[in-house]
Amino acid sequence: MKIIEAHLVQLAAVIETGGVTEAAAMLGMTQSAVSRTLSILEKRIGEPLFVSGRRPMQPTPLGEQLGQQGKAILASSRKAMEIIRSFKSGSSGRVRIGGVPFFMDAVVSPMIASFQRGEPGIMVHQSYGYYPDLVAELDSGQIDLAVTPTGSVDLRADLHFEPILTARNVLTCGAGHPLVRKRNLATEDIVNYPWIAPLPGSPLVLDLHNILLTLGLTEVSLRYAGGSLLSVVNYLAGTDALAILPHSVVHAFRGENKISIIPLDIPQPERVLGVMTRKKPYSNPAGRKFLGHMRREFAELRREVEKHEKTIQWVQGPFMGERERISSAD
Repeated sequence: MKIIEAHLVQLAAVIETGGVTEAAAMLGMTQSAVSRTLSILEKRIGEPLFVSGRRPMQPTPLGEQLGQQGKAILASSRKAMEIIRSFKSGSSGRVRIGGVPFFMDAVVSPMIASFQRGEPGIMVHQSYGYYPDLVAELDSGQIDLAVTPTGSVDLRADLHFEPILTARNVLTCGAGHPLVRKRNLATEDIVNYPWIAPLPGSPLVLDLHNILLTLGLTEVSLRYAGGSLLSVVNYLAGTDALAILPHSVVHAFRGENKISIIPLDIPQPERVLGVMTRKKPYSNPAGRKFLGHMRREFAELRREVEKHEKTIQWVQGPFMGERERISSAD
């Protein structure tokens, strides 16, 4: 004997509401259709499902047990509808975001935290990578969004890149470093201190190389390499080493009194940081909601960093200052 699950759901509705009319209204059916279902069930089983003459309708012991099964099916159906509603509204789901390591740790992870305070039903999975890896992960569907810098690289036609922040680097050191307050910085000041090597594959590798070329140098004394962002910050705080870091990353540590910016106007890269997605992504309302949150957060971060930059008394040192180049071009 086969019992149709929809019939059990209707039975559960009658038990829950106490009447056929009420159950039909709850299920969006006609009264006659529900009555017909109960009749079919009783004939198929060969046993009554309700006590005769009772109002509200009272199930027999067998009817009660079958109704429990229908109730479970009804609950699962309601749960499924709630999942669909939450997914379509972006209130639940999963967002997979990859990006350059230091920036993800310092800037994006706090944005994820602030997003989830308002959207606790959304799971965010964060991973790391540089441009080639992130493109491959977008292609394979491993991530939904990529936060990456790009410059003259030709973006593929099937990818969309939304600029969010101009790349700005700063010369970074531990708080209280002798160079922070020195006003006449020379090449010797830069080479006389040890340096932290940027992570392999990072655009900062090329940035450091370009700075050395500008100074006519082939190398500096690299004493530390391969650390995470927290490792680099702690190393800077405990030594007299120097490092090239994005201004936005250093800005994230402004309240911890661990690292400082040496106000040397260094050559800047010609690239921007942005969010890269597929032009035809899989449907992910949660991802779209998170992207909107990131846009708002980055707009505020951009204003904060630009405001902070204007408060620094930059020293030209051995370089032709970035601001002087802009003035000359004008």
